[in-house]
Amino acid sequence: MAVRVDLNLSLDGIAMPANQTAENPMGEDWGRLVAAYVGTKTMRERVLRDTTGEGTTGVDDRYAAAYFDGVGAEIMGAAMFGLHSFPDDPDWRGWWGEEPPFGYPVLVLTHQQRRTIDFANGTRFEFLSVSPQEALDQALRLAGGADVRIGGGVGTVRDFLTAGLVDRLHVAVSPIVLGQGTSLWDDLRSFDLGYAVTSELSEAGVNHVTFAR
Repeated sequence: MAVRVDLNLSLDGIAMPANQTAENPMGEDWGRLVAAYVGTKTMRERVLRDTTGEGTTGVDDRYAAAYFDGVGAEIMGAAMFGLHSFPDDPDWRGWWGEEPPFGYPVLVLTHQQRRTIDFANGTRFEFLSVSPQEALDQALRLAGGADVRIGGGVGTVRDFLTAGLVDRLHVAVSPIVLGQGTSLWDDLRSFDLGYAVTSELSEAGVNHVTFAR
């Protein structure tokens, strides 16, 4: 089993674009940041529920398929679940509708007390106010020997990286410069020294960089 992270980054390290609004909660440049991933056959099927069979099938699609492979539990922050946009809605069930693309337990780190949400496809959202290590211990138990993914957002991922809890970090670096937003690399000086680093360039110009130990 391993603790994994997969993120999309710009050339200048931005993982969450700026200028988020209620109408555009991911920021105005989010579409540019994730364009190559969203265009893959795997992501179109698994996330967008596109059954036409369309989408790219090259290097980006291979990493998109690996994103889902072998994961038994996930940890995410409150913002990734959407609590920053819907803080007072007790019936908010996340961005993904009634078929979230997980199919396994997801631990949401938040100081809000919320009831557990179960979906028919096996996804289960449980809301906790615990440390990264405590969340990981619980996720590892739930994963039953499979991998645990730290899903985001950026602050949550940095917390786990800073604590030395991540075994594999994969970043898909798109060839764009955003200039503003939230950087993954803030306060992570020399992080790479503890990992073996490999990279692979996709047909779309996305550089898939993997830090593994």
